[in-house]
Amino acid sequence: IIIMGDLDIDQALANLREGKILSEKQLRAVCEKVKEIFLQEPNLTPVRAPVTLVGDIHGQFYDFLELLKKGGEPPATNYVFMGDYVDRGHHSVETIEYLLLLKIKYPSHITVIRGNHESRQVSNTYGLYEETNRKYGNPNPWHMFTDVFDHMPISAVVDGAIFCVHGGLSPKVKRLDQINTIDRRMEIPHEGGFCDLMWSDPEEIDDWRINHRGAGYIFGGPVVKEFNHINGLELVARAHQLVNEGYKFWFQDQNLVTVWSAPNYCYRCGNEASIMVVDSNLNRSFTMFTAVSDSSKVQNIQAFLPYFLQPYGRRKSASSACTWPAQWG
Repeated sequence: IIIMGDLDIDQALANLREGKILSEKQLRAVCEKVKEIFLQEPNLTPVRAPVTLVGDIHGQFYDFLELLKKGGEPPATNYVFMGDYVDRGHHSVETIEYLLLLKIKYPSHITVIRGNHESRQVSNTYGLYEETNRKYGNPNPWHMFTDVFDHMPISAVVDGAIFCVHGGLSPKVKRLDQINTIDRRMEIPHEGGFCDLMWSDPEEIDDWRINHRGAGYIFGGPVVKEFNHINGLELVARAHQLVNEGYKFWFQDQNLVTVWSAPNYCYRCGNEASIMVVDSNLNRSFTMFTAVSDSSKVQNIQAFLPYFLQPYGRRKSASSACTWPAQWG
């Protein structure tokens, strides 16, 4: 049993599984501790295989617990979580608290990188702020969470061969070592390399185009091929976009993969979810899972619609988050 001050981490994890969140005092202690751990990790965190890669979770806490059952509990399984832990689902608080506790308990077995929703502007709009206010009665815990977000690494690399990032590539980041020159201890900027890593998307084009999300770029197969060649990589692994089948390899060379880990996204999309298992020889396989029965139904679909055109979320009306052309994450 690990005890941090007056906090029993194992008991706190058990409480969260029963739906009991941390007290504000406990959360403050957890956030201070996990920031210390994150600060020891570079922007591009090296990770050793075997490891399991996880895509967007988006506050679907009970599906997250199912993911851990399917993939194996740490420390028996090592994980890289590729961002977007909060917003849209009904249990962002439980999800991020559970993940931070796991990071404190198993710091060398859990890698937690930042996604575009790990920011003030996005999480203020898409659920975390409102949920935190409702569950704690004040916005202070939201400020604690967003301060932690500023400390998270922004990418990882598995055995020098698999580059893990939430969104995608950037025309301003040609070499992996450039990532470690970024000042990450801030709100995600509206433009630049840091922004692009969080927001960009692959598409069947030849080069770079402006991204209709309003942030980041769209990039094509030749861009990925060149990036992987320059950096000695086999694969780019990312999340950020809903994939109905749970994962998708891109381009003729299949040199990029999208991993999506929120089943029945927004409690209505009906999609499968996956995690990508990388063995010690860097062989890749996928473990699939579907939503658990106690995932609740969406009550306010407006909160779950995709953002479009303007950075960080000017909403454009749409019938559902599942049928939007790029299927935003």
